[in-house]
Amino acid sequence: MKLFVSVGVILAFSCNSNFSARVFAGAAATLGSDLHFLFHNDLNWPTAQDHNGTIFLATAMPHTKAVENCGKLNEGLLSTSGLYFKSDIQYLVQYLVHDEHALPTQAFWVAGQNPTDCQTYSLMGGLAARPCNTSLPTFCSQQAPYRPNTNVDQNPAFEFQVQSGNITFVGNRDHLSFRFLGIPYANPVQRFAYSNPYTTSTPVTLLVTRYGTPCPQSRIRQEDRLFLNIYTPYIPQNPAQANSKKKLKPVIVWIHGGALAFGESDSLAFDGGNMASRNDLVYVSINYRVGPLGFLTLNDGIVNGNFGVGDLVTALRWIQTHIAAFGGDSSRVTINGESAGGGLVRALLSSPPAFGLFRGAIAQSTPGGFKLRYNWNWDFPSIQEEYKIYDAPFIKSLGCDKSATSNILECLKKIPADSFFIITFRLKSSRSVVVDGHYITGSRLGVNGEAPVAQAHVIFGWMQDDGAAFLGSLPPINTTQKQNLIDVGVPIDLAEKIAANPKVFPPATGSNASFNIFNLTSRVLTAGAFACAAQAIVKSAAKHKVFPAVYSYSFDRSYSSGDENYASGACSPPQSVQFPLGDTSRPYFRCHGGELYYTAGTLGQVALPFRDSGDLLLSQITMDAWGSFARTFNPNPSFAYLVARGYDTSAEAFRQAAPWEPISGSVKLPLRLMDVPLGNAGWRDTKQCNLLGLPGTIFESPTESNTKYMTDQELE
Repeated sequence: MKLFVSVGVILAFSCNSNFSARVFAGAAATLGSDLHFLFHNDLNWPTAQDHNGTIFLATAMPHTKAVENCGKLNEGLLSTSGLYFKSDIQYLVQYLVHDEHALPTQAFWVAGQNPTDCQTYSLMGGLAARPCNTSLPTFCSQQAPYRPNTNVDQNPAFEFQVQSGNITFVGNRDHLSFRFLGIPYANPVQRFAYSNPYTTSTPVTLLVTRYGTPCPQSRIRQEDRLFLNIYTPYIPQNPAQANSKKKLKPVIVWIHGGALAFGESDSLAFDGGNMASRNDLVYVSINYRVGPLGFLTLNDGIVNGNFGVGDLVTALRWIQTHIAAFGGDSSRVTINGESAGGGLVRALLSSPPAFGLFRGAIAQSTPGGFKLRYNWNWDFPSIQEEYKIYDAPFIKSLGCDKSATSNILECLKKIPADSFFIITFRLKSSRSVVVDGHYITGSRLGVNGEAPVAQAHVIFGWMQDDGAAFLGSLPPINTTQKQNLIDVGVPIDLAEKIAANPKVFPPATGSNASFNIFNLTSRVLTAGAFACAAQAIVKSAAKHKVFPAVYSYSFDRSYSSGDENYASGACSPPQSVQFPLGDTSRPYFRCHGGELYYTAGTLGQVALPFRDSGDLLLSQITMDAWGSFARTFNPNPSFAYLVARGYDTSAEAFRQAAPWEPISGSVKLPLRLMDVPLGNAGWRDTKQCNLLGLPGTIFESPTESNTKYMTDQELE
């Protein structure tokens, strides 16, 4: 339905309550000022609600106007009585000075003891009275609460408008940032068709205060689910003017994982508020089509797969058009993904339609190497190969294996979405990015200089024990090491070679035989499915200088919880009376996904306690490194920035560590160890990678597959 109001048309989608009529809050244009959401975010989430946040109105105005404009935000002037006011306000103003938004002598309107008091704050003079007709920038209060992102506050007092073209976006805010959730970035798209950026020929208003439903998976049946979410600390009054004055903020675009079969952007672990507030950047998270609806091929020249990749390109194009209105700099976009999301980062680095849409890329724990139970490889298969081995059996299982290709397509279009996903998990189908000739034109990322790649600064890395999470429970007591390797999908001949070379892969020697087998198998899978190929790709990329800069890391500390705690607690440190939450100094597996709470700073989103001081510190230094990369494409944050923001513990950690160097022939320790303390190291498991057939030179050879597809019989 359409509802006509003074600001235009509000779209109401019957399957989503995001779009409805509402009385709207103000906008930057009506306030006559840029809006900066400032919050001293030390990531110590138990005390977050006690810190004073502020909405900073940069335009100078007399006291009465300051009070009036704060009122338009349903706020007053910033109270000076908060528990952490004295330290917080100092850090916030220090940062404004550092970022050239204010001089050290600048005074700002804040609340006085009485409503009529004209009180100011400055770094040089502290709190002081000023004539009420003095024109000064303003600190408004910010009362939206700190909360998990599952508790979406629909209080209209916290709503706010942003205008881009003829679209008005009505979002809200919480304790950390302005939030615009469930934004449709694509026009409605048919099944097995490619998406295009959302457009409208008439003025529309979109109420975007709730997350959009994820794309179809498991029991989620609605297919028109191409939404993105924006978390921002800055709303410019005039985006074009802000761009000309270089006020716009860097942008991180988050691509969720999930084996290309499931996942969504609104997970608690991916909430962008902490990244936006701590690093003063714009954070965008995206839903894209997964499973058969995102990656099915028919080998007919029409249904060529890669619909999920196309969705990401569509989202990046939308970002180029609209992100300035949300305070983002379209020339400083960094894509960032983990697991399958990291694989999609690799795909976008290879995708000509994506070139120029981003300048930075971070790929976390990207699967690749020899194939296991999932169709993971650093090579992109051909459509013919993917169809023959995976999609044809999948189509047959749906009863759509007709003789005429057009009939197959029509049959598939009639299948309920949930039926696709029930069969997907049984047959391991439709989870590959393929060579389609448009989005992907070569069989692998051209790090040897033989194929075009995006001109982006890149970071590739992995967890110390990425493979452990995919082993499930401990093997039965009588299982041999060779058999356990075969059971998890290692080719038989390779399993025999590993067992015959104990000097390369020495067996564990603990008292639990099953755990010893689990331990070695984890090491094999981490190297063979994650680390070896990642090391090889960054080595070749640096050697051939295909990217402006290349960095690599290993996460040597992790925080796993819930479903990530796969192997009988192996992914968490052992508990004791002294360390009831786990002793991180003792051995444990740093499992797949165990870095996510650190890279997004979201331990507080699920109220996970700090096991020790290292959890908070690693959250701080990781986010500061990622934020620095987004700002400057260098993961070493400047000490001036850290000090200005009051990030003293992080600054000291970086000061004590050697710099994180880009990979080159002269760098002896190219691998950043993400741990407490930070460290640097040489390449890991070189002999092991050689034995697995994944040496550091594998990407120097012509771009043909270095591994074979395994049949279902081999997998079982």
